[in-house]
Amino acid sequence: MLAFLFADISRARREFFALTNAMAVASSSFTLLRSYAAASRAFSAIRTSPRVSLNYGSIKFLLPIQSRRSLSCIKATNDEEASAKAAAASADSGAPTIFDKIIAKEIPSTIVYENEKVLAFRDINPQAPVHVVVIPKFRDGLTQLGKAEARHGEILGELLYAAKIVAEKEGILDGFRVVINNGPEACQSVYHLHLHVLGGRQMKWPPG
Repeated sequence: MLAFLFADISRARREFFALTNAMAVASSSFTLLRSYAAASRAFSAIRTSPRVSLNYGSIKFLLPIQSRRSLSCIKATNDEEASAKAAAASADSGAPTIFDKIIAKEIPSTIVYENEKVLAFRDINPQAPVHVVVIPKFRDGLTQLGKAEARHGEILGELLYAAKIVAEKEGILDGFRVVINNGPEACQSVYHLHLHVLGGRQMKWPPG
């Protein structure tokens, strides 16, 4: 008689625990479904709301950090391309550029090297530990390298030699890169010919 009683108790306990586990699984599944539904509604609201556009700022909080960084790079690239296109529209207007103001000392800069023909100063948005911009003091039609003529041969040589002097002064003669952006498709943003001297880190190839 006792054996049957213990068997009934054991069976009842097993059924109770089975029912408890089933309820826990059901509750967990319901919670997941509810969270998914809430997220779907939120995303749909962002996508369809007339007051909220689905752009970088709207969706970045839904993405992991690595994806946010990728979007930041894309946004920065798009900004550079837009600035380059805007600058190209007035490239040949002859209006003073920011470099003319730096040469005239109207805008302060950190000068690395200077002589009567060229000026080299640190870039305010460096892309390497060493990033120096080298420019001719007299533009003389050299808004970009693509506009160079035979008469510009001397100043072009002066610019390259100044790049070498900058590399020497900055201690990067063992490895540096000289970059010239030409035109909007190369993201040239200032139409006054200039060289970027970059160094202080390992340069990759091919460049972007």
